Amino acid sequence: MSGKLLLGSVKFTISTPSDAIQDLLGVAAASRSEGIAVHFANAYTVALARKDRAYRQLLNAATFVFPDGRPVAWMSRLMHRSPQLRQVRGPQLFKDVFAASQHGTIRHYLLGSTPEVIEKLASNLTRDYPGATIVGQNSPPFRPLTDEELAVQDDAIQSSGADIVWVGLGTPKQDLEVSRLAKSLPIVAVAIGAAFDFSAGTKREAPAWLSPLGLEWTFRLITEPRRLWRRYLFGNVGFILACLEQFRLGARGKN
Repeated sequence: MSGKLLLGSVKFTISTPSDAIQDLLGVAAASRSEGIAVHFANAYTVALARKDRAYRQLLNAATFVFPDGRPVAWMSRLMHRSPQLRQVRGPQLFKDVFAASQHGTIRHYLLGSTPEVIEKLASNLTRDYPGATIVGQNSPPFRPLTDEELAVQDDAIQSSGADIVWVGLGTPKQDLEVSRLAKSLPIVAVAIGAAFDFSAGTKREAPAWLSPLGLEWTFRLITEPRRLWRRYLFGNVGFILACLEQFRLGARGKN
């Protein structure tokens, strides 16, 4: 099991992309009496956690919080000599786990987005990873679900025999749902965000050459300015403030 590193009040998992895949497949294949929560956190996530104590506690109680953004990895290098964080891109891990589970017994469940997107997503995943097993899918209403609706949803997931439930509801809603699912069912619940749209082909993914430069966010901002400008302005500023606060408090090192 990977260690943790505190960055801006969020305890990130110290891992590599390949180790993250193996960790996720390992816990999915293991017998469990309790659920496991998996999150992908970027600058925006850290900014939200800085302001919201409950959200911060939710993330820090999770088994895995992978650093989804390149700036998070860079900041860890500035603040820590060792260990350092390496970016683990959620959309890429999503595809890699499906690829790696084609010839095994891992069962996948898709939860989130719109009915149209999730249908296209399931179709594309079946085409691209024909050996992977998708045992169910559901696009819940965007409004808060009633207790009765949540019970029906959880029963459907449990009845499907799913090992991994991929949750794409947007941040922070998907993180809250993953935490709830992990407490309710003995499954691995993963907050995967935009991976649904990218794999479904309903949104364009940033060119690969932008990732090493840490500029994927600029591509997304250009393609969806009205929806994302507040998120990136708030996220980038809040992320820097959170790291400065940690630096001033001397909260460094492995946690």
